Amino acid sequence: MDPRSVVATLQVELVAVERKIWSGEATMVIARTTEGELGVLPGHAPLLGQLAEGGVVTIRTDSGEDVIVAAHGGFLSVTERGVSILAENAEISTEIDVERAREALRRAEGAGDEPGALDAARRAQSRLRAAGESA
Repeated sequence: MDPRSVVATLQVELVAVERKIWSGEATMVIARTTEGELGVLPGHAPLLGQLAEGGVVTIRTDSGEDVIVAAHGGFLSVTERGVSILAENAEISTEIDVERAREALRRAEGAGDEPGALDAARRAQSRLRAAGESA
């Protein structure tokens, strides 16, 4: 095998409070943090970032597929061992019920200034973006 064809990877773990969402080798991770969108490649400097509310995390697997996850709150940690993403709530795009997310967005937008309405709207928008839909 030609050494130039070997792609560097990083070990990625994405865990939500209630379950492990995804674990494996990846060539890249893209996540929205409170400081802005962040791309992580193998060899990235260590860091700790807070995930933005209503964000989407994209993991490019070593096979070239993208795992897209709606991630709500939590942290992203990059170390020499890899990337750990600890989310309060997370859903893989293939598990998202788009109609349910649209209905949740409608309810949240109709709730106006009620406590939690903005967070609910952000979660619904994140789920729709992760599913490839416009919010």
